[in-house]
Amino acid sequence: MFESLQRCCVCVLIIYTLTPAVVETKAKNVLFIMADDLRTTLGCYGDPLVKTPNIDQLASKSQVFLNAFAQQAVCGPSRTSMLTSRRPDTTRLYDFYSYWRVAAGNYTTLPQYFKSQGYTTMSVGKVFHPGIASNYTDDYPYSWSVPPYHPPSFRYEKEKMCKGAGGGLHANLLCAVDVAEQPGGTLPDLESAAEAVRLLRGLGDDGDDGPFFLAVGFHKPHIPFRIPQEYLSLYPLDQMSLAPDPEVPEGLPSVAYNPWMDLRLREDVMALNTSFPYGPIPKDFQLRIRQHYYAAVSYLDAQVGRLLTALDDSRLADDTMVVFSSDHGWSLGEHGEWAKYSNFDVATQVPLMFYVPGVTFFPDWLQPGTIFPFVDVFGRSEHRFKAGHVVRNVVELVDVFPTVSYMAGLDAPEPCPLVSFKEELCTEGDNLAYTFGRLERGKDDEDIAFSQYPRPADVPQVNSDLPLLANIKVMGYSLRSWDYRYTLWLGFDPNTFKANVTDVHAGELYMLADDPLQDHNLYRRSDHRHMLRRTSGLRQSLSLQKRMRLQLLYLTAGMKSHLKP
Repeated sequence: MFESLQRCCVCVLIIYTLTPAVVETKAKNVLFIMADDLRTTLGCYGDPLVKTPNIDQLASKSQVFLNAFAQQAVCGPSRTSMLTSRRPDTTRLYDFYSYWRVAAGNYTTLPQYFKSQGYTTMSVGKVFHPGIASNYTDDYPYSWSVPPYHPPSFRYEKEKMCKGAGGGLHANLLCAVDVAEQPGGTLPDLESAAEAVRLLRGLGDDGDDGPFFLAVGFHKPHIPFRIPQEYLSLYPLDQMSLAPDPEVPEGLPSVAYNPWMDLRLREDVMALNTSFPYGPIPKDFQLRIRQHYYAAVSYLDAQVGRLLTALDDSRLADDTMVVFSSDHGWSLGEHGEWAKYSNFDVATQVPLMFYVPGVTFFPDWLQPGTIFPFVDVFGRSEHRFKAGHVVRNVVELVDVFPTVSYMAGLDAPEPCPLVSFKEELCTEGDNLAYTFGRLERGKDDEDIAFSQYPRPADVPQVNSDLPLLANIKVMGYSLRSWDYRYTLWLGFDPNTFKANVTDVHAGELYMLADDPLQDHNLYRRSDHRHMLRRTSGLRQSLSLQKRMRLQLLYLTAGMKSHLKP
């Protein structure tokens, strides 16, 4: 009798997992975790060196999107885009110096939408970009039920806190520290994790006070690498390697190059006296940068582990969705570049995973136990966590808002019209709920990600990484599909916020099957002049995304004939 019941339960479970995701009517809590400058340097994304056991454990119980991309590879524009589900051309934020509600439209944000649906919304750490970009309030009180928390020790992040060889303090890039010697004996992400743990414990004790949306933004692995020094021991220098493609690609247009000025302004990098803009960083220092970045990622992992364990201890893991992502990636020497500020995968690709209890993970009701036990990265763990259900097709950060809403049990915002400045609530992304609980059938050529990056000129300048709006002269629009990355650098008018589709400054085309690192630009070898002539007659009202889709189809239709050596 018991064996028959077991077989019946297994059959029901199999049928359930092979059908589209079914969301319970009861609203789910949301724990929304954001990293800063985190590329897909995680064990669950296949990195063989990095040690990220807690994030990997989360991934093993989540749906993981392997090809998720930001809309602009810099903090303020990316975060505003993701949290409003509008692209930078709609938020009109390309730098840090405007507030979308004033400069573009009164767009509803993700936490604001949850707040309007009866959720208590809370922010800890860096969620919105601070300053003008979020009205100096992190968009409070629109988005948050209570004033956001910022770690007090962050005020020291840009000061001279890094001990040099002679004992003096410097504003360095590489800044592993003894935490006990830091002001207050702490660091920003340690404080943010402690505050988030405190809130989770209180929410667990409160019981039936209604659903919550808790966003926790960690500052690392953003530079400077001011991290606990013990994490460097996880990555001995003799085990580190250079980027597989550390040279500036021969066919890279000068407008596409990112001269990594934020690194050049650090004292230890200044001392290297590298020539601007293409002079390489010495190889021994490159290895140290990569070592510190990996150590910062493991430090971040430990803080994520503290949150997940607190979620468990507070008995909230069974009815709380956990979302983990980053605002954009970070170049570690690929293409001779460092930091973000480009359209390459290493700068735009981000981790993205959703833990949805009852959809991506089914607790064992016969043998209940801890879902997220803390894993000490310094301990000897026999576990090698892998991603749970994975989606390989391309998705975007503008997809997060509608997906989180739907998977939490709310209505997803409707798609935006072509011009949506007067629409307060809509999405320029896709609701990815259809991908949950079903097997991916292979590549979908219709799935693309669309990113962009501004430049002040066709050649690298000291403000190429972060041009002010008034100085933007060129906008690089980049389309990423399963097979290709296609980028057009177009003349841009900062007064009208519009690109001139007939003013093409440069182009890039990478065939990812043969060139996954995007080192061999095929644009000049393609029939791009004929393509531009053929597509110049397209109606002006056609969106740039659709125009570039058609251009890519034209370029790649004859790849075999046009790209013969």
